[in-house]
Amino acid sequence: MAGMVYLVGAGPGDYRLISVKACDCLKKAEVVVYDRLADERILSYAPQNAEYVYVGKASSQHTMKQDDISQLLVDKARAGKCVVRLKGGDPFVFGRGGEEALLLQENKLSFEIVPGITSAISVPAYAGIPVTHRGMATSFAVITGHEDPTKGSSNIRWDKISTGVDTLVFLMGIANLPHITAKLIENGRRADTPAAVIRWGTKPEQRVLVTTVGMAAADVEKAQLKPPAIFIVGDVVALREKLAWFDNRPLFGKKIVVTRAREQASKLTLELEELGAQCIEVPAIHMQDPADGYAAVDKAINELSAYDWLIFTSTNGVDRFFARLHKAGRDTRALSAAKIAAIGTATAGKLKEYGIRADSIPAQFRAEGVIYALKDDISQGTKILLPRAEEARAVLPDELRKLGAVVDVVPVYATVVTEMDATAVKQQLSAGEVDVVTFTSSSTVTNFLKLIDGDMALLQQTKVACIGPITAKTCEDNGIVPDMIAETYTIAGLVDAIAKKM
Repeated sequence: MAGMVYLVGAGPGDYRLISVKACDCLKKAEVVVYDRLADERILSYAPQNAEYVYVGKASSQHTMKQDDISQLLVDKARAGKCVVRLKGGDPFVFGRGGEEALLLQENKLSFEIVPGITSAISVPAYAGIPVTHRGMATSFAVITGHEDPTKGSSNIRWDKISTGVDTLVFLMGIANLPHITAKLIENGRRADTPAAVIRWGTKPEQRVLVTTVGMAAADVEKAQLKPPAIFIVGDVVALREKLAWFDNRPLFGKKIVVTRAREQASKLTLELEELGAQCIEVPAIHMQDPADGYAAVDKAINELSAYDWLIFTSTNGVDRFFARLHKAGRDTRALSAAKIAAIGTATAGKLKEYGIRADSIPAQFRAEGVIYALKDDISQGTKILLPRAEEARAVLPDELRKLGAVVDVVPVYATVVTEMDATAVKQQLSAGEVDVVTFTSSSTVTNFLKLIDGDMALLQQTKVACIGPITAKTCEDNGIVPDMIAETYTIAGLVDAIAKKM
């Protein structure tokens, strides 16, 4: 039985500019055929067990020829697969989607076109350049910049577009820029017409060069700008001076290493990217089951009525505890006999998701801060349950026991070093290309050091940001002096600390 092919536009670069329908197609994909300009985070919408085929193209290096890509789609569809052909921008705007669709049609195979946001309008928008503007530009044209200038004749009507259209947007034209600008001037476009070259538009590494038609080729050569980039010509380019927004954000141009657990890195990354940062996710840890399993926490859950207090020290601890509670066939009513303490506002917020309002929220995640908040409620024999990470420090339970409490520490998860190739981040650290390394827990510190083989010299040219004093102390214990410590021990607090210092 024949399958289905979706020719999907992935947008210009910012992975959040993909459409809802595109995501729906990816969720049911059995095969994903994707190109160079599709942000790989978009692939996370597809099932992990899908087949992924990279067919990216650089200007002179093609992983697979176009005819072979088209035939691949036919072969996969004939095999009964649901195929998503993921393209940067829009499939029908110089994406060769028409060629692929025609071959599918010739083979009587089903297909759908899912339009994407083309770089022709979105990249200028992210640079603060509208392609049309009342009183300045009432028309625009999108032109390939990829046409071979050495062929005998041109399919581009230079005599028409050079002066007949207000705004010109050339896609994939960096290599041909001397030819493009020469033809425009030859056909009547003023050499002093404002122009801009925008590289990696809509992404955190976006770079904008404002120039003129006459100076563009020389300026690009001097700036060493490489593809992918677009070339835009027209008086609207002058509006960038007032309308630039994307590259005016507080962390734009800053490269930040995010070291949270793989399951959580995206939240910190998203908040940093909202401020313009370019994030490198290096999940130094990932969470797994405790070494001895869940026997201890399951036993405690069966005896919840005996506890006076439950103290949660992290959002991970909350999630893992409630997963075991629900597995035991119980719900939040089982906690009715105990009071609940949440260390930090993030942990308290996570408890609210389960319908629990914390009785106590110590402001500081230090043993003394917790003890100060709870000391009036603890006496000899007070029974406390502390579900947390397997490798957490003993300071808190030890201090509680000094007050006479009976403390049961039950591991609900363990953090271990992520197996990954850290070569790229080591190279960027060594070259001084990283502005900030973030640490969100003690385990991210120790495990990141393992990832970089303990080479402390790699951290000499970057700043270090910690989510709180406990994490900062772990840094100091390992010979790292933190440059930033969040005042509020949350992701938002960490982001705020970075934004203020950078």
